[in-house]
Parts: sequence; structure tokens; C-alpha cells
Amino acid sequence: MQTLAGFREKAHTADWELEVWAPDLPALFEQAARGMYAQAGMRLETTPRQTRRFSLTAIDAESLLVRFLEELLYLQSMEGLAFDDFNLHIKAHTLQAELAGAHVSKVDKEIKAVTYHHLKIQQGQRGLAVRIVFDV
Repeated sequence: MQTLAGFREKAHTADWELEVWAPDLPALFEQAARGMYAQAGMRLETTPRQTRRFSLTAIDAESLLVRFLEELLYLQSMEGLAFDDFNLHIKAHTLQAELAGAHVSKVDKEIKAVTYHHLKIQQGQRGLAVRIVFDV
């Protein structure tokens, strides 16, 4: 049975590549974040819970996706936070995010950056799909 949203690691020569799919753009962004955290082997403390709200704007959906994932990497790097509860709204290349999570207890591998390499959100069999390459 095929799921409506998800992610899976793709073979890549030097970096990490993630294939992500979902029925709509907010769900695609959420699955991309969950996949990024999974690839890094990120684990969260159970308490205390933290929330963050932010808004991002970009010239297109792909740039917005990169900005969103980079913001998550920034929050992980600067505040030690990662998120497992996503409330995302996207309209006209503007993202409104309300996230809940906790401090990171473990990271197996650091992700340095989100790249634009072959980044294109496309309509596919499972709704929207994108491949994301991470610099590690």
C-alpha cells in the first residue's frame, strides 16, 4: 500500500538525497523536514516542549522549501531545537509556520546545508514530489 505522504533516502554519490511526496505543499514541506531529521538521526528530548512561529517569503516554491529547511537547521544549530509537530500554511510563496518540538538529545550526522541541486517540485502520481540534496 502506498502512503499519501512520506520520504525515502535516495542513493547519491557524495551527499544525501531525499525523495519526498505529499498531496499538497504544506504536507510536502512537513515530510521534507521529517525526512531531513530522520537522515541526520536526530532525536528529541521528551520535555520541555518548545514552540516557534515564523514567516518566510521566497520567489518560488523551491526557494521557499530551501529557506524553510535552512531555518530548521539554523534553529537546531543555534538553539538546539528540532520539531515534530508542524502547522504550516503556504500562500503566494509565503510560509506561515507554527512548530512544536524540543531540544535535540542526539544527532548522528550533521547536515551542513540544503542545496538547489536538481530541486524542482513536480506534480506526480502521489501528488507533489521533490528530490532534495543535502550537503553533509
